[in-house]
Amino acid sequence: MAKSKAASSDSIYKIIEVVGTSKTSWEDAARNAVEAAGKSVRDLRIADIVKLDMRVEDGKVVAYRARVSLSFKYDV
Repeated sequence: MAKSKAASSDSIYKIIEVVGTSKTSWEDAARNAVEAAGKSVRDLRIADIVKLDMRVEDGKVVAYRARVSLSFKYDV
């Protein structure tokens, strides 16, 4: 029995990784990554924090970085 396209709920998602930065916090860095990606990628679905790190200069934290894995619906 063939499945009709309307009855099918199968979807395909693409996953990309982006890195956001902030001088104030990891939360802002992650938000910056998602919002920047959202300007060129449509239909973002899930954001998953993969890695958090900091940039250090002269013994002081100068930037927070968040690597974010983003998934979006892939049009087939």
